[in-house]
Amino acid sequence: MAEEASQLQDAPESTTVVVIGAGPAGMTVATLLQHSGIDCVVLERRSREHVARRQRAGIVETRAVRMFDSWGLTDQVLGGIPYDGILEFRVDGRSHLVSDSDGSDGPAARLCPQQVLVQKLTETFLEGGGDLRFEASDVSLHDLTGDRPTIRYRAPDGTPHSLTCDVVAGCDGDHGVSRTAVPDGVLTAHAFDHGIGWLTVLADAPPPAHPLLAVSAQGFAAHFPRGPHASRYYLQCPPDDTPDAWPEQRVWDALRTRLGDPDLVPGPITDREVFRLRSLVHDPMSYGRLFLVGDAAHIVSPMGGKGMNLALYDADLLVRAVRDFVRDGDDTALHSYSARCLRRVWNDQEFSHWLTRTLHDAGDADPFPRHLARARLDRLFHSPAAARAFAELMTGMDLTGGAAPFQERSGNLSASGGD
Repeated sequence: MAEEASQLQDAPESTTVVVIGAGPAGMTVATLLQHSGIDCVVLERRSREHVARRQRAGIVETRAVRMFDSWGLTDQVLGGIPYDGILEFRVDGRSHLVSDSDGSDGPAARLCPQQVLVQKLTETFLEGGGDLRFEASDVSLHDLTGDRPTIRYRAPDGTPHSLTCDVVAGCDGDHGVSRTAVPDGVLTAHAFDHGIGWLTVLADAPPPAHPLLAVSAQGFAAHFPRGPHASRYYLQCPPDDTPDAWPEQRVWDALRTRLGDPDLVPGPITDREVFRLRSLVHDPMSYGRLFLVGDAAHIVSPMGGKGMNLALYDADLLVRAVRDFVRDGDDTALHSYSARCLRRVWNDQEFSHWLTRTLHDAGDADPFPRHLARARLDRLFHSPAAARAFAELMTGMDLTGGAAPFQERSGNLSASGGD
């Protein structure tokens, strides 16, 4: 009997797509596959409770909202509150309001923390009968260049399992197993360290009227809403700083000074951490039947809010390509997936880099980069053309050059040049 049980455990299950990771990238892929009638299994190494409480920032930009609209899923999966498209830049205490609306009709962006999006995607997927396996350990990927890759893992009780599939979606982030399954020398890593640290602080304190970005001689700071009674703050700091170097009084003193708001209302700090601003792109974003999605393929510095949105675009492109492959046996879009994703990735990397340098150099002690950065800000505040370009990039630039609707087939998207 024990031998028979072992054989049953070793017999691989079969599915069309195995999704590694249940973050925003993985759950978007899974939910869109489910909506397309394509079976999949999601493997997540963490518990459901851990995934649900991971605190991350998030604006679902206009183009991403339109993407969910194109699938008929906006009402089910998008939480948060509509974003009015107004950013406040505060330079040495002087306020400048800038619109990041591109003037097109349609839904607005959403102020939606990542964990809210993931929770709603997870609920939608499970309510639709989706197969999501938490606490899957020792995940390993095999035969990725064959027609039927195999994924092995252990269930929470230690039982070994195997899955065979047509496609593997690697959505498990920068430190996941998906990318490390690619042999050395296949991917080229393009990395950049901005030499900047941010202290990020989550507090039960009143949110600002508009997302606020501030520059001063004391350094960069930002204040973002995270709900009706919560705020997320950012403070520029040395990249090797630690949260312990920032007791509560120092945090609030620095925020009042840098934001130019001596009356800033404090609140209990519920989370704080220091991270280093960095950018990373892996090229290509695929290997055999493995396709990397989101942070598994690229990291963008947080300025401009592009990280989560790029993951959503990757997911949309991959699912449309898988749908072509499953329904019609057409693998054209699977083969072009990496090139099409990377075009947008580099576009958003450039915008994020520009905004990062502008807002941090504007407070630099060296007068030359400071004057250059402030000239860029002056142009943004006073040139309608510069403001339109900024809004287009913040909204989620349509690389076709127009507001082309989402097409039903990836092949059609490719033919029209759309991403």
